[in-house]
Amino acid sequence: MRKRTWGFVLGGLLVALLLAGVVSNYASSHPDGLDSSLLKGCTVNADGQITGGSCPAQQTKGHELADGPLAGYGIRGLNNRFLSTGLSGVAGVLLTFALGGGLFWLARRRGPAAGDPTGSDATAADDPSPRGDRRH
Repeated sequence: MRKRTWGFVLGGLLVALLLAGVVSNYASSHPDGLDSSLLKGCTVNADGQITGGSCPAQQTKGHELADGPLAGYGIRGLNNRFLSTGLSGVAGVLLTFALGGGLFWLARRRGPAAGDPTGSDATAADDPSPRGDRRH
């Protein structure tokens, strides 16, 4: 990869890490649109618990990974909410970057498909145009 491309990729990674590690702590703690629509028809207390009424949110079940180390937008065991949220965001960005970078690296290493005339297997001798006769 060219130096300019590396700078762009690393700059994007730095911005993503900053957003995930710091700015994510200032996101709204109020329910999003989906959560709000699921609560229509129910009475909810200050802690967000349903105390009465009838709504689709009463049918929800716990997530299989609710006890995981990164569940609830934080890192289990860290008592500092700001640090826990920031570090879980940074971990998510780094994991996503590593996975995406690995997939791009594998795709690049694989090269063009077999039989692709635009691939590196095509030589000047295979070119029927007059350019194919020239030696470089």
